[in-house]
Amino acid sequence: MSEKKTMLTYEGLKKLEAELEELKVVRRREVAQMIKEARSQGDLSENAEYDAAKEEQAAVEARIVILEKMLRNAEVIDEDSLGGEVVSIGSKVTVFDIEYDEEIEYLIVGSTEADPVQGRISNESPLGLALIGRGLNETISVEAPDGEIQYRILKIA
Repeated sequence: MSEKKTMLTYEGLKKLEAELEELKVVRRREVAQMIKEARSQGDLSENAEYDAAKEEQAAVEARIVILEKMLRNAEVIDEDSLGGEVVSIGSKVTVFDIEYDEEIEYLIVGSTEADPVQGRISNESPLGLALIGRGLNETISVEAPDGEIQYRILKIA
């Protein structure tokens, strides 16, 4: 069974690679030092610092495994080859919210890089799914907790 592809922009790829490097080189060393210092305090059975350091070590190692898996399955979006005719991952889309009479700009990214506050929405989100494959001036409907929201696509870059 093949693993799910991790869709990333070039910027997102670089961020994940930098995080992995930081964890492997810096955080592992810091945690090892924390464990060493906690061990030097004697009885490990009642040593809260030792327990905390071991928990931190487990968290760091778990994140390393996750990042390595994501990078192994990464598919980088070629943003230079994107056209402005159809929305795809990597597209910057300006939509018009019909109900609130306002324009909103979104960058469609893979779920790993999604940050709605920054206008980066996942291709797997309801809005992202509704936008993918659609063209200029199309109107889409997205089901939201408050009901259906309609958007018109104004610009695709």
